[in-house]
Amino acid sequence: MLIPYWKDLVAFAKAHGVNKIALELHPGFCVYNTESLLRLREAVGPEIGANFDPSHLIWQGMDPVACIRAMGDAIFHFHAKDTKIDSYNTAVNGVLDTKPYGDEIHRSWIFRSVGYGNDYAYWKDMISNLRMVGYDYALSIEHEDSLMSQNEGLTKAVNFLKEVLVTEPTGAMWWV
Repeated sequence: MLIPYWKDLVAFAKAHGVNKIALELHPGFCVYNTESLLRLREAVGPEIGANFDPSHLIWQGMDPVACIRAMGDAIFHFHAKDTKIDSYNTAVNGVLDTKPYGDEIHRSWIFRSVGYGNDYAYWKDMISNLRMVGYDYALSIEHEDSLMSQNEGLTKAVNFLKEVLVTEPTGAMWWV
């Protein structure tokens, strides 16, 4: 059912000048990991790709860098969003914990602004690997950090990413 639907939708999109459809990998969706995305892309065409959000992969126990390398040019967009794993709650409830987002103290994981789930080295490696597979587009900050206001989360994410990226004398940002 999924493949015939997407074949029709890709044909419709192409007929209307749309050549990229980015799906966000998320548990509970038909496309939720690297394999399911690449299987759909193989079946319906290169117009299907990922809105790559590492936060969804982190809490499932996947390595975003390994996923970036496997997806390569199938990455169409990137969400700069982090996840913090609570090792104590995960040891008891696993990573598929479905407690309400507001119950941070009891959840196995929570969405965080970049840098508040993983450190500079982690993010530098991820950004460098995006560059190595040819991704040279936006790093779109997505704020869902329940421990920070929107302004605080955005400001901290921007400042963190400035440290992860290299600024050229011209003011242009480059990957590390």
